[in-house]
Amino acid sequence: MSFVRAGESPDVRLSSRGGAWIVDTVVFRPLVEMEFHKAQRLRYSISLLCVATNGRAHEMHQDAAASPLAERITPLLRSTDALAHWERSTLALLLVDAEVMNLPSIVDRLTTRLEILRWSAGGACYPKTTAHPEELFHQAQDLMMQAEKDGGNRLYLPS
Repeated sequence: MSFVRAGESPDVRLSSRGGAWIVDTVVFRPLVEMEFHKAQRLRYSISLLCVATNGRAHEMHQDAAASPLAERITPLLRSTDALAHWERSTLALLLVDAEVMNLPSIVDRLTTRLEILRWSAGGACYPKTTAHPEELFHQAQDLMMQAEKDGGNRLYLPS
C-alpha cells in the first residue's frame, strides 16, 4: 500500500503539504469503505466522483502517482479528500463531507481550472443517493460511463 502526495516520490508516506491524497487502487476501495462507515457513525456525507478525461479512459496511466492530471488535481481538493486511478483507468475522487448538490460546482471548478477539453463524470453520495459503500462505486462508475457514451462534457448524478 502506498499513500503519495502529488509531486512526491513513492518513498514519502506522509507530508504536511496541502491538497488531496493520491492513493493506489489497492488502498482506495478500503479507504472509501472505512470513510463510509465513519460517515455513518458521525453522520456526515461523502461523495465519490468518477472522471474520465479527453475521451481516453483506457489510455490513461495505471499508476496515479505517475499521472500528471492526478498531480494537477490534488491542490484543488481538500487534504481530507483522496483520489486514485480506478477501474478502466479513470480517476476516482473520494470527497469527504461533500453533498451531491456540491458535485456540479466541484466538477466545473476542476474542468475549468485544469482546462480539460473533454471529460465525462459520474457521482454518488452517501447518504443522499445510497446507503451502501458498494453501491456508491457502482453508481459513480455507471453514471460516468453513461456520460461518456452520451458524448462527454457532462456530469451525471443519480436521480
